[in-house]
Amino acid sequence: MSDTGDKTTNQLQGSLWLLSDNQAAFASDQVRLLMAIGDGGSISAAARQTGISYKTAWDRLDAINNMSEQPLVVRSAGGARGGGTALTDYGQQIIQGFQALEQEHASYLSRLRAKVHSLDDIAHFVRIGSMQTTARNQFRGRISSVTPGAVNAVLRLEISENQALSVMITQDSLERLGLKEGQTVIALIKASAVMISTDLGLATSACNQLEGDIAEITPGAVNSDLVIDLGAGKTISAIVTNHSVTALDLKTGGRVCAFFKASSVILALD
Repeated sequence: MSDTGDKTTNQLQGSLWLLSDNQAAFASDQVRLLMAIGDGGSISAAARQTGISYKTAWDRLDAINNMSEQPLVVRSAGGARGGGTALTDYGQQIIQGFQALEQEHASYLSRLRAKVHSLDDIAHFVRIGSMQTTARNQFRGRISSVTPGAVNAVLRLEISENQALSVMITQDSLERLGLKEGQTVIALIKASAVMISTDLGLATSACNQLEGDIAEITPGAVNSDLVIDLGAGKTISAIVTNHSVTALDLKTGGRVCAFFKASSVILALD
């Protein structure tokens, strides 16, 4: 809710979030993008309709899928921009549910406006906070096991039905955050910490090894941004040098292994 600052035209406004298991999951911008996907059947068309760049739309859809318990959109190969994109049944349900909530939300605000004559007394109590981070990769998951140690603890984090991450944190952090089995947390991994190999059987000390197909390669002056489709609606981004892209012959659709150390994963309370 917000105060416009005009004492004669104070307006009560609100932002609606769709919650899943008491966690903020979807906001109006994400739902509008999903609706545009349903209308246009492609990321490029949805980007134009919502007034954002193709890259922003792609990243936003990846983030939505990664933070959702089920895939909301699916992509098909082919075409100049990577093929078509369609909503899943779950994605359709999210849109329908959100639209129904929006109607109720608008009705609620209308009734509340009639009762609130000034927001001055309550405005300073209202604070909307959100986690902001430079880490490209963010996954919501459930802690399935905790192995404490004298200095460090190792956790297993289930991010989907068949995918899990190994996480190493200090024993002090484990106790300070009160982490335990069954708890839901956010895992953050910088794209620069993710390494790529075309050798799917490569022996490495990195505990986390996730196989997937390259969904997108965005070249830069020195480095390239890779998005790897891990399946189950999950993706992971990696930053590699352009030399490595050439040396490994990395191409869209190619099968690779994304690997990173357990100590490269940062946990945040959900």
